[in-house]
Amino acid sequence: MALVELVPNFSEGRRQDVIDKILAAMKEASTAKIIDSRADPDHNRLVVTIVGEPEETFKAGFAGIKTAAELIDMDEHQGEHPRVGATDVVPFVPVTGITIEECTELAKRLAKKVSDELGIPTYLYEAAATRPDRENLANIRKGQYEGLKEAIKTDPDRKPDFGPSELPKAGATVIGAREFLIAYNIYLNTDDVEIAKTIGRNIRHKNGGFAYCKSMGFATKPYVQVSMNLTNYKETPMAMVVETVRNEARRYGVAITETEVYGMIPVDALLDAAEYYLQLNGKWNRSQIIEKKLTEME
Repeated sequence: MALVELVPNFSEGRRQDVIDKILAAMKEASTAKIIDSRADPDHNRLVVTIVGEPEETFKAGFAGIKTAAELIDMDEHQGEHPRVGATDVVPFVPVTGITIEECTELAKRLAKKVSDELGIPTYLYEAAATRPDRENLANIRKGQYEGLKEAIKTDPDRKPDFGPSELPKAGATVIGAREFLIAYNIYLNTDDVEIAKTIGRNIRHKNGGFAYCKSMGFATKPYVQVSMNLTNYKETPMAMVVETVRNEARRYGVAITETEVYGMIPVDALLDAAEYYLQLNGKWNRSQIIEKKLTEME
């Protein structure tokens, strides 16, 4: 059976009634399962992880986008996280029995349906991108909702892939296909957000840092946060990133208080970190993990 992971990000992390309605709409529209949902009031953002058959995730995605458009006014939205719409970004991720190319077709169909039926401008990104400069989500989000509101009318380069060149109150939505991504946050024992911003700039690929690392610094309570997306944990292991942030923090006389995985994560990413810190080298292999062995037996 083909399985897809869908990870819609909504611009609401504070009003529980709105969060509940978005989640309920997706549950009612589809047999796909919501396996995780997290609302962050500082970022004012809801991240949902849904797994199911391709068409069922498609239905859940559309229902969530439709409900968010009815309940979220982007002219009133404020939060730390970059965003362009009530439903900011919706990636399809292949899990099993389906290719990234097939997920790309799902993304294109959903983007067209959202623009046709809801009047929301949509952009395609990552594997579904129609132009090289739109593979990177940050390029589409440039200027965020406030900047895009004017640019979409006047700048041909900001014309959406589908829908009108004008933003409704729900803003725009970015839809695409990608591989697994780890959302990872590191908290530092300071309220000086400039330290977090500097470290975020230093470790991200765009500025010469780790490949497959997108990062920023945010002011959160009570401590600041270095927030990152790791788009290929095999090539950029989490342990390497956290050790670099630890060393960078020492330069400013601060330390890591805790870290956070936001949403779901492949088990092998955690095993990579365990092997690094426990120095499990040639005398070890993952077939020694009893849960893995039992799963194989079953």
